[in-house]
Amino acid sequence: MNALIYLLLLVSFYCNLILAFPQQKVTNVAPSKGCGKSHLLKGVTQYRTVESGGKNRSFGIHLPADYDHDHPYPVVLGFHGSSSIGLFFELDKKLSEPRFSEHKIMVYPNGVDGSWAGPSYHKGPVQEDLQFVTDLLSIIRSDFCINNNRIFATGFSNGGGFIGTIACSPVGGEFAALASGSGAFYTDVNGPDNGCAPARTPLPILEIHGGSDRTVNYTGGQGEGGLEPPINMWLAYWAHRNGCIEESEETSFNGTVHHLSWYCQGVEALVQHYKVDDMGHAWASTEPNLSQIAALQGPTHIQASQIIMEFFDRFQKPT
Repeated sequence: MNALIYLLLLVSFYCNLILAFPQQKVTNVAPSKGCGKSHLLKGVTQYRTVESGGKNRSFGIHLPADYDHDHPYPVVLGFHGSSSIGLFFELDKKLSEPRFSEHKIMVYPNGVDGSWAGPSYHKGPVQEDLQFVTDLLSIIRSDFCINNNRIFATGFSNGGGFIGTIACSPVGGEFAALASGSGAFYTDVNGPDNGCAPARTPLPILEIHGGSDRTVNYTGGQGEGGLEPPINMWLAYWAHRNGCIEESEETSFNGTVHHLSWYCQGVEALVQHYKVDDMGHAWASTEPNLSQIAALQGPTHIQASQIIMEFFDRFQKPT
C-alpha cells in the first residue's frame, strides 16, 4: 500500500513538472533561398533598392543583432503613413528594438512620393504597389534566411489601410497574419463581398484605432483621400469573410479601452480589435512617440507594438 501511494505521488510530481514547463509550440519551418548567405550589418538598419513596375523602389531592412544565416527568421513588413517614409515608421513604432522584434527581421518599404495606393491623393494604381510587395518579398527570400510560413505585415494610417488592400488581394496569401494601426481603408468600403477577394480564409487580422481620431474617423465618412468605412463595419466585413461565429468584448482602464475578439473557424481571437476612446490619430504607445506629438496628445494605456508582435507570434501560414 505504501509503495502504491509512493508511486502515485511520483506520477503526480512529474505531471505537475510537465505542466509547469509546457512544451514549446511546434512550428512549420519553410527556409528561404537566402539561408546560408552571410551579412555584415546586423542590429542596424540597412537600405536597399529593387526595381518594380519599371521604377526603382527602396526599403530598409533590420536584422537581429545575433542574426544566424542558417536560422530561418520570421519577417515583419511595416508600412508608413502618408507624407512619410519607412525610417519615420521605424522611429515612431520602435519595432526594431529587441524588446519587440528580438528574433524577427524587420522590413520598412517606402511608398511612391510618400504614400501607398488606395486614396485619391496617391498617384499610381493599386496593382503597382501590390507588385512591389511581391517583388520585395522575392528579394528578401533570395538574400536573407527567412521562414516563408511566418511572414507578417503591419502599417499605420495610409499604410494601415494598405494592409487592408493587401488582405483583399492575392498578395495577402503570402502572409500569416496582418495588423493595422489607425487604418484608412479606402479600398474596402462596399461590404464584405464587394471588391475583396482574400487569397485564403481564415486570415488573421488585428486593428487598433482611436475613438477620438479626427483624421481617420472611427465612424467613417469622407476622408482626405475618399470615402472611409466605419471601423466597426470594416471589422464586421472581416468577421464575415473569416466565417466568425462568436464575438466577445473586454473593457479596461475604467472602460476607456475596448478589446474585441472573434472566434473564427475553430480559432480563438483570429480577428481582434482595440478601440482606445481618448486616442486621436496616433500609434498607441505607453511611451511618447512622434505620431502622438503630431496628434497633440500624450501616451496611451496600451502598447500597439507589443500587442501586434504577440498577435503575430500565434500564427503561421497554413501549408
